[in-house]
Amino acid sequence: MSEPAILSCAGLRKSFGRFQALSAVDISVGRGEALGVVGPNGAGKTTLFAILAGALRPSDGSIAFEGRDVTSMDASQRCRYGIVRTHQIPRPFLGMTVIENVLVAAMNGGGLSGEAAWAAAEAALEQTELAQHAARPTQTLGLLDRKRLELARALAMNPRVLLLDEIGGGLTEAELEGLLELVARLKRSGMTIVWIEHVLHALVASVDRLICMSEGRVIAEGAPAAVMADKAVAQTYLGRGVQ
Repeated sequence: MSEPAILSCAGLRKSFGRFQALSAVDISVGRGEALGVVGPNGAGKTTLFAILAGALRPSDGSIAFEGRDVTSMDASQRCRYGIVRTHQIPRPFLGMTVIENVLVAAMNGGGLSGEAAWAAAEAALEQTELAQHAARPTQTLGLLDRKRLELARALAMNPRVLLLDEIGGGLTEAELEGLLELVARLKRSGMTIVWIEHVLHALVASVDRLICMSEGRVIAEGAPAAVMADKAVAQTYLGRGVQ
């Protein structure tokens, strides 16, 4: 990692009763870097994201954003700082239009109001190619556009670190290709991205660095090709079925 870390965690542990979901996880993400996270179901990826975003508190360990300890901050505080996540299953507000959904994110998540909130919402819709659907009720959107909306809501909050949770799931190859180009444009703009994805060929082709998790630990880290060729990764992940 050549750039200074913008987001890092040290010694992260998370227990649910006797179950250890995370065990001594250390991760550092450089400014403008795209970091991919892979691993089998139950590896701890979602728990890691929830802790980074502030939705869960770690049992032990610390999280730093731009050199400041943010471990005690909740999700809303981290969002205002610029740590923003999407969800694997899009969660739009049904009964609202597309732009109303994005406005809610700009105002409540981004802390904007008035013209600034409208400008952020409109810019996010342009970035995600949803501007032509601004007035549509969200319940009329297909899966691809719901995923674009999930991303637009995140972008309206002005993220400095964008946590992407399996945006490729359930899409056709053609749909996935368009979404990957969108993420590529965000990366070229300098946005820092941490991305969980089970569609491995898409992730490997898109990120600068890859980590593989298993049983709550990071078992491999480095260039995507090197990680995918690692014997431990093959034993714990590739042998269980990969897209």
